[in-house]
Amino acid sequence: MRIQVLGPVTVWRGDERLALGSPQRRAILALLAVSRGQQLPYAGLADALWGERPPASASNVIQTHIKHLRHVLEPGRPPRAASTVLPRLGDGYALRVPYDAIDLLRFRTLVAAAENARRDDGTGEAGADDGRVRAAALLSDALALWQEPPLADLPALAAHPTVVALAGERRGVLAQYGDAMLAAGRGADVLALLEEAATAQPLDEDAQARLVRAYEAVGRRDRAVAVYLRSRRRLADELGVDPGPELSRAYTAVLHRTADLSGTGHAPLPVQLSAQPSPQSPASPARLPAQLPADVPDFSGRDAELSALDQLLTGGAGNPTAMALSVVSGTAGVGKTALAVHWAHRARDRFPDGQLYVNLRGYDPDHPVSPGAALTRFLTVLGVPGDAVPLDVDDRASRYRTEMANRRMLVVLDNALSEEQVRPLLPGSPSCSVVVTSRDSLTGLVALHGARRVGLGPLPPPDALALLRTLVGARVDNEPESATTLSEQCVRLPLALRIAAELAAARPELPLRDLVAELADQQRRLDLLDAGGDRRAAVEAVFSWSYQHLPAPVARAFRLLSLHPGPEADAHAVAALTDTGSPDTQAAGTLNLLARAHLLQPGRYGRYGMHDLLRAYAYRLAGTHDSETDRQAAQTRLFDHYVSTAAAAMDALYPAERHHRLAVAATEYVHVPPLIAAGDQDAARAWLDAERPALATVCAVAEDRGSPRHAVRLAALLFRHLDAGHHTEALEVHRHALHAAETLGDLRGQAHALTNLGVVHWRLADAESAAAHLVRALDLHRRTEDLAGQARALSNLGNVHWRLGSLHNAARDHQQALALYAETGDQVGQARTLTNLGNAFLRLGRCEQAADHQRQALALHELTGDRIGRARTLCHLGNALLRLHRYEEAADHQQQALALYRQLGHHGGEAYALSGLGEVRLRQGAFEAAAGYQQHALELFRQHGERYGEASALNGLAEALHGSGRYDEALTHHSTAVTVANGTGERDQLARARAGAERARQALRSWARPAVASTAPGP
Repeated sequence: MRIQVLGPVTVWRGDERLALGSPQRRAILALLAVSRGQQLPYAGLADALWGERPPASASNVIQTHIKHLRHVLEPGRPPRAASTVLPRLGDGYALRVPYDAIDLLRFRTLVAAAENARRDDGTGEAGADDGRVRAAALLSDALALWQEPPLADLPALAAHPTVVALAGERRGVLAQYGDAMLAAGRGADVLALLEEAATAQPLDEDAQARLVRAYEAVGRRDRAVAVYLRSRRRLADELGVDPGPELSRAYTAVLHRTADLSGTGHAPLPVQLSAQPSPQSPASPARLPAQLPADVPDFSGRDAELSALDQLLTGGAGNPTAMALSVVSGTAGVGKTALAVHWAHRARDRFPDGQLYVNLRGYDPDHPVSPGAALTRFLTVLGVPGDAVPLDVDDRASRYRTEMANRRMLVVLDNALSEEQVRPLLPGSPSCSVVVTSRDSLTGLVALHGARRVGLGPLPPPDALALLRTLVGARVDNEPESATTLSEQCVRLPLALRIAAELAAARPELPLRDLVAELADQQRRLDLLDAGGDRRAAVEAVFSWSYQHLPAPVARAFRLLSLHPGPEADAHAVAALTDTGSPDTQAAGTLNLLARAHLLQPGRYGRYGMHDLLRAYAYRLAGTHDSETDRQAAQTRLFDHYVSTAAAAMDALYPAERHHRLAVAATEYVHVPPLIAAGDQDAARAWLDAERPALATVCAVAEDRGSPRHAVRLAALLFRHLDAGHHTEALEVHRHALHAAETLGDLRGQAHALTNLGVVHWRLADAESAAAHLVRALDLHRRTEDLAGQARALSNLGNVHWRLGSLHNAARDHQQALALYAETGDQVGQARTLTNLGNAFLRLGRCEQAADHQRQALALHELTGDRIGRARTLCHLGNALLRLHRYEEAADHQQQALALYRQLGHHGGEAYALSGLGEVRLRQGAFEAAAGYQQHALELFRQHGERYGEASALNGLAEALHGSGRYDEALTHHSTAVTVANGTGERDQLARARAGAERARQALRSWARPAVASTAPGP
């Protein structure tokens, strides 16, 4: 039997075309065919056939269609025998035919084979060319299977997501085939297909670019240009955008007769076909200005930025009177000048009247070049006699604009300090283009003159290594790890990389790993990265040029920011560091000035970062300009800021636990963000998430820098937030807190840190370590007579015993904890312990008692307002109701838990609720839904390292797949669950996984027998 869905839905048995019947019946068969043997539920079929309003008889209609399809597809099946081709699975059906019987699956097999051939290029005996040829041939065979659009005789399904996805799948393969044929020099053979693709997707720039390259390949440059111009006009009219880099490069290649058939590399900008000066230009070819400095011989990378400059200088096409103006901005040493000069040399053919260049030395140790002096230079080179250069700067600028009128010239204004230094040097003619480089972002040029900004950051890692390879040679490939480390030590800044390369070149016998070791200390790095005393090449000197232009308060803030331990800081942190009043005014303005000078990099949510070399430089300055007392005071203010703001954020998110947290005294230099102070939960959660890396580092640094009490308090405050799935960070935070408490001799602090560490180890499925920490914590809590601490340690120890299957010990621990919480009047603790005790009873088989404990816990949560506790109890009550076969009630409680966990941003709890929903749907026979819930839960468990949950979700997913008849996948997931459960020591999940794996093996053996028998010859 052969089934066609890549075109009209058709089935053949041998040479006989089978009569399938009505469009609805063909639609059902087609949807089952594209589902790859997986179950398709009634709901999916009904939605495809009738949309949101299926008739009351939908189920009967579908059953009737299935009956007729079975009759057509299995004519010899006995009347009461189960269908092997269209079996019922759960609440739906599946189509079970050999893999190669469906044209779509054959198509995908050929595409996969082509990918393997392409991936194996050059690795086999035949070589790369043969691999590409084989890939193209396989893709050709795959595309030949498409007779028409998928399900072409079923227009009612044209907008169905599956059909839309199939059409997109073909377009992707067609693109691969087109690229392969163009690379093989066979553009003529693929031209018709590429025309079809470009016509079908007029706004797909890649499809248009591919057609442009194909026309160029067959010598039809006129058609190639027409395609580009038509595409550019359509993009502007319908989307309001210019062509992107891919389409522009294809067009550039046509104009230069250097077709870039692979679509890679950098071609120059579109040129005027005449390279002579414009008729209006008074200059003769012999006197054309050509002031560009020499191009960097080993320029590396910057593909995206070069393409952006290409686009920016064609961006004025919509306004013929506008001059193209670009600002390349970035920190010192990032390669702004190299980029501008390299691009200018590539683009020089577009400017046949010449190129002007001036280094304005805006941040140079010497005096900056004034606008008047720069204008004099420009006018002189433009042919204006010295005695005709006006004395007044404004008159000079006017004469400059007159001389530049109608000339097609490029002006490069390098190293500008400010907008005022640049404005007089801007020509007024739209025939000219200007590129400005600056450490400042020159916002005024963007706002008032329509400049387009090209931000320049450190080189991407591959480009940084490529530059090192060019400068250092084979040592980079011989020591790849050291080269990568060296690149990162230099923050991938071209200037620093070049200086480091000079260090390496000066000592060719020295392995790179030794140089990396020398540069490991950031302060020594600044000393070593000093190019022989040349201030313009030394990294520290380069940075100092920016620093010296800062106002004194901003310079102080720059120095003190080096004390900030995290990757980013916001205005509130800066206000605390500098003790300068309102973060909304002074601190925010300070950050803005530092960012404009590129001494900080703006990040998300109003935060700013500083790369390592700048931090090392700022730290050195702080040691020189700020006393030890001042630095210590700034650090204390910063740590107080984080403790106070974290306390306010935790009170907003977890108000029911406020009595467990130590009170934090207010200080005049700490400004808690107003929304957090007002109890806004969204603001609190956003701050904790954004600052989490900084908070974790603060705990480490506070321990090391003489502020251990801050580490102890901050870790205790953050416990509940980190327990939401950030277990790896939590482990480090609580370890630092423990060491800090030991330094202080703080037994209570040690006990709480040990309890928190025990919980984290439990979350990470390290039961042995969890138990050891909790037993130590319990001992310290008893020594300090902390009843609440004892209760918390006992309850968590009970959780460890519960996981390990020691259920009577677990129940004993929870009952002791419950009594202690009752003695202290802690209703939050009582509710949480009741939930834990209910879980122990559930696994002991006392299901009604378990559910009753969960209901008692819910009642207490209502009184205390403990939302995180309520979500957890809802989840566990759902588990108890599932064991009592009250499926809809169980699902309802899991849904409530899921919604609440999502409101709280608690991803670990969300995973457990999803897994609980999957278990309910599994028991109800809704296998597809169950698998979906468990798959989502599994992803979250793995994301947060929750190994216990991972084993459970794997087993649940496997059982759902088994119910859908996907026995091989079920076996795979059960086998993985065996490995995970072995590692965690959780006996229930291990037994479940082993039993499930055996069931899957038996099902596979049984399922395989009929297929073997059916191939035997008849009597």
